[in-house]
Amino acid sequence: MNKPIKPLERPPLLHVSVQESLRNYIEENDLAAGAPLPPETFLAQQLGVGRNSVREAIKALESLGILETRRGVGVFVKEFSFAPLLDNLAYGLQASLRDVEELREIRRVLETGLIDRTIEMIGEDDLAELRQVTERMRRKAERGESFAEDDQQFHQLLFRCQNNKMLSALIDIFWTAFYKASGFANLTNPTPLDTWRDHHEIVEAVAAKDVEAARRRLGDHYSGIQKVIAANRSGET
Repeated sequence: MNKPIKPLERPPLLHVSVQESLRNYIEENDLAAGAPLPPETFLAQQLGVGRNSVREAIKALESLGILETRRGVGVFVKEFSFAPLLDNLAYGLQASLRDVEELREIRRVLETGLIDRTIEMIGEDDLAELRQVTERMRRKAERGESFAEDDQQFHQLLFRCQNNKMLSALIDIFWTAFYKASGFANLTNPTPLDTWRDHHEIVEAVAAKDVEAARRRLGDHYSGIQKVIAANRSGET
């Protein structure tokens, strides 16, 4: 018996193919941030497509943070930013508690796994800044105020001494995506002073060069985050 004929695969939409061509053009020509692209008319002629397809492709690449249009000037390569990724990631996770949990776990593993290197490299200036941040947290916790910005700064400062740009970017990605996706800004924290104390004890463990204590304190901190989320979720039902 003959095997059945396989159905044709649907070809990609034209503007998607144009996107790929524009990406390749940028990469092959090593275009840096701020470099201009040729005019739409020229691109359409070179690609053998209509200007509308080029325009749609440019808009799609703008939404990804790859290109930017300057009105009356032209289209330019945009400086890379994680912002579009952050927005899409947070939006995609909002409906799934499991995904938020996984994101929290990634944060925990990333930070506990690299805290030993921080302990090796951190200097007195960074420790002093961390203590200043935790002191602000304490004062705000006592007044019942949110200290989300201080929390984000704390986690950045904790690993700044490693001079690892990718690590800093990942910490920001996971912190911001988790914060947005979990709706943490709108959650009630019944123990803000406990949250402050977690951060304070992490700093002191790092200052004491105690790797195990630092890892334990970070683990406790992420367990505390989960308790806050669980308490608020149970209150909604």
